[in-house]
Order: sequence, then C-alpha cells, then structure tokens
Amino acid sequence: MSEQNKIPQATARRLPLYYRFLNNLHAQEKFRVSSKELSEAVKVDSATIRRDFSYFGALGKKGYGYNVEYLLGFFRKTLDQDDVTNIVLIGVGNLGTAFLQYNFTKNNNTKIEMAFDADKSKVGQEIGGVPVYHIDELEDKISDITVAILTVPVSEAQNITDRLVQTGASGILNFTPARITVPEGVRVHHIDLAVELQSLVYFIKHYPLDEVDGSQ
Repeated sequence: MSEQNKIPQATARRLPLYYRFLNNLHAQEKFRVSSKELSEAVKVDSATIRRDFSYFGALGKKGYGYNVEYLLGFFRKTLDQDDVTNIVLIGVGNLGTAFLQYNFTKNNNTKIEMAFDADKSKVGQEIGGVPVYHIDELEDKISDITVAILTVPVSEAQNITDRLVQTGASGILNFTPARITVPEGVRVHHIDLAVELQSLVYFIKHYPLDEVDGSQ
C-alpha cells in the first residue's frame, strides 16, 4: 500500500502488535475496543495509538472507539496478511531448531519452508515438518524465497548473507551479533539477544518502572 511508504517506521513496527491484539479480540467475539483498552493491552500510550491510526484516516468514532472487525480487516490488508511469505532458515543450532519447531504457528501468512546447515548429521532430517538441506544446496533450493532468518556463527554471517542476496533475498532477520552489510534494496533487521538482555537489565536497575516507555 502506498500509505506504508509514508508512515514513520516506528508506527510500522507497532502495526503487528495492534493486529495480534485485534485478532485475539475477534476470537473472543468482542465487537469494539477503545484506545485505552488497546493501550493497556499492547503497552503503548493512547495518544501514540491515535496518532498511529490517524495516518490511515478515520478508523474510529469518538465516544464509540474502534470496530474490531473493521480494524482487523483493515490491518490484515495493510500487513498483507492474505499473502503467504515463505521463509528460509539458515543455521539449525539450538535457536534455529526452536524456530523450526515454532514456525510462526499463530501467523498464517509466514512459514519457514526449508532450513540449511553445514552439519551433515542434520541434513535430511525434518524438524517441525521443515526439511533440512546442506548449505551447499542453498542456491539450488531457494529461487522463490525472499526472506531469510540467519542463525549461523558470526564468522559465516556475511558470507551467507552475500549468497542470499545473490539468490534474490530482499529481507534478512539477523540473529547473529555480526553487523552484516547488504546492497541497497535489501532490508536487514538485527536482533542481538545478548544486547536486548543487557538493555533490559540496565533499565531494571536504573529506571523506575513508571518511567520506562513500554513502546520501546
């Protein structure tokens, strides 16, 4: 959607949170929700929610709140929930195995289709129903995959990234500490669990809970 090109990235990152909560409300047969209820559920202040929603026009009515079914349909379309995104996972260690067993079971539009590893003892297995191939087969197998999850050793991160880019990958979720580089047109989201944990511990020690912005 063209609107997605105009909204702030911080807003775009919160949209899946809203969608998940609305999906839960819909399953509970709730018909409407206020910005205050949304705020308490997703830990984002009401003013931010109203501002986020304002980028998409009038989604609610004053004094009524938001229609759950309408919002759910709107965000499903906005987030392309009706389009399935096939994902490849590189690195079947402990973290990679956990991803395969989980395989985004609550997200109908994302699914890990295959995994790769250099360990021959893992090749040929199925983990969570996902086949594991040898890393040497990468280029032959993923011609139609555009998103990859990277859970490989740091020393291999850039090399694997370069190979993924060559095969046409346009998005990489990087769980390694390596700060990989990619050409323009390829998006990388870095998730360093050690850094996130250190940040959490720092905030616990140095900031009272009521001063912490839950949207961060």
